[in-house]
Amino acid sequence: MNREYKRNLTLLTDLYELTMMQGYFKNKNEENIVVFDVFYRDNPFHGGYAISAGLQQVIEYIENLHFDEDDIGYLRSTGIFEEDFLEYLKGFHFTGDIYAIPEGTIIFPREPVLKVIAPISQAQLVEPAVLNILNHQCLIATKTSRVCHAAGSAGVMEFGLRRAQGPDAGIYGARAAVIAGCVGTSNVLAGQMFDIPIKGTHAHSWIMSYPDEYTAFKKYSQLYPNACLLLVDTYDTLNSGVPNAIRVFKEMKEAGIPLKNYGIRLDSGDLALMSKKARIMLDEAGFADAIISASNDLDENLIMSLYAQGAKITSWGVGTHMITSKGWASFGGVYKLAAVMGPDGEFIPKIKVSENPEKITNPGNKKIYRIYMDGKIRADLITLEEEVFSEDEDLKIYDAQETWKFKTLKTGTFKLRELLVQVFKDGKCVYDSPSVMEIQRICREEKETLKEESRRLINPEITPVDLSDKLYTLKIDLLRMSRADNDN
Repeated sequence: MNREYKRNLTLLTDLYELTMMQGYFKNKNEENIVVFDVFYRDNPFHGGYAISAGLQQVIEYIENLHFDEDDIGYLRSTGIFEEDFLEYLKGFHFTGDIYAIPEGTIIFPREPVLKVIAPISQAQLVEPAVLNILNHQCLIATKTSRVCHAAGSAGVMEFGLRRAQGPDAGIYGARAAVIAGCVGTSNVLAGQMFDIPIKGTHAHSWIMSYPDEYTAFKKYSQLYPNACLLLVDTYDTLNSGVPNAIRVFKEMKEAGIPLKNYGIRLDSGDLALMSKKARIMLDEAGFADAIISASNDLDENLIMSLYAQGAKITSWGVGTHMITSKGWASFGGVYKLAAVMGPDGEFIPKIKVSENPEKITNPGNKKIYRIYMDGKIRADLITLEEEVFSEDEDLKIYDAQETWKFKTLKTGTFKLRELLVQVFKDGKCVYDSPSVMEIQRICREEKETLKEESRRLINPEITPVDLSDKLYTLKIDLLRMSRADNDN
């Protein structure tokens, strides 16, 4: 970031987090160390993967976590909190450890995207804000990745600010969209905050403010000869807009002005038909390299359909349906207790039991190995923290659902990578976040490690997420103990 944008978001939490904190304080167990996992249960859009995003904002939130005088005064005014607890909050700050999967990384359901190891009061307080940040940016990044996949080699510009659900959604949605592959954003503040490319053309009102379309195009080309993308559908796309654009391009060429980053934008009508006819007109006029950009309520499904119809669009401006994640309202990330430190300093695993199997959690302090074969992701393996796996030994992985099915990977045929990295140690950030454009590069490389079948937008191949034998056995034992306790 070029500028500091620090806000005190400490009260961006749910009331019950604070009432539980007071309960821990009163019972003198607020310093008990626990492990919480952030994970999600299903891939958005029934896709084959999701993308991690939002970690930098989590870091900024944690670093600025404190209760100022106004916060304390407000909590006092509610009549819910006692003075000794409010006094305790005056010196509150985060002292724990956080591990996370770096931004731009491919992620899968049920594996910890972020892990908090901290005193229970601290770990409890940060739940809502951490989920708010990660759920939003992971969702928009995943949606954008699908749009960019549909667009292929054509660039996608993020145009969603005016349709985003509030300023933060517009700003941080733009950030997530660029991470996932957009070539730039129309959002100037996002450009300033995150040092990402800003892009845009002009509105219909520019055309309408001049006596005629040609004059409007001419004036625009004089102002921005190196980024002359003309909106051609204000009046009559094929009979007026495209011919007037061609006239201006010819005049620029005759005046010796280099034609680069130039072309037309379509914002309405039959985009497939209009783009094909406009392409013929531009090519016949000698402007075969002119861009044909399109906008107008686009998403990955419409882009695929337009290409299937032979559309000649080489650049896409996507707004509403990407910034609001049309078709999937929430990422669904959750924050669950996984372990509590016992008196001997060892973690006691905890499990949430549910009648819904998908809501049963994985217990214990965990880490994740990613398994690659021939440069592609073969599976992810969730293990207990103390377990060590090596490329020098055969590795047995099981089907996540049909656990009697397994495959043995022979030494020399696979590579391993640990996914979780330490972000905070004893309350201090020990992780340097890359720039957004560097995260975009990382994300692009990450997507190349997915098998093409897993990147399909419809009916993708699902990458297995397995549990180690030790973790699986622990989970089953805890479930059996829970059932036995209930039977008694």
